[in-house]
Amino acid sequence: MKTERVKRLVAACAVGGAALVGAQAVSAKDGDVLVRGTCTKASASKLKLSEEDGRIEVEFEVDQNRNGVRWTIVLRRPSAILVRTTRVTRAPSGSFELRRVVADLAGRDRISARATSPSGEVCRATAAF
Repeated sequence: MKTERVKRLVAACAVGGAALVGAQAVSAKDGDVLVRGTCTKASASKLKLSEEDGRIEVEFEVDQNRNGVRWTIVLRRPSAILVRTTRVTRAPSGSFELRRVVADLAGRDRISARATSPSGEVCRATAAF
């Protein structure tokens, strides 16, 4: 299964120019896709996609370095919203993480995450798996 995932990732790079959109790649476990997102203010975000029992584990994290801030998060594919929820930054780092396991669409998985704070800060990350 891991070999097939690597082949799809290589194909996505060749066809689309890159498997990562609007973000920088950072190191991850073999077979995982991990990107550093962008934020409109001082926060930092990252999105990780990994295989889990034939499905895709999606982990989106925002680090604001401030506790108690409620963020609204939307995870989506180009054609559908996967989840819309809220998370509150917690001690000790002033961050939150959202984790979901979603269906694997066999090579058509481009997942985007967007988080918005009450102050209007927006963090985004997109990755293809």
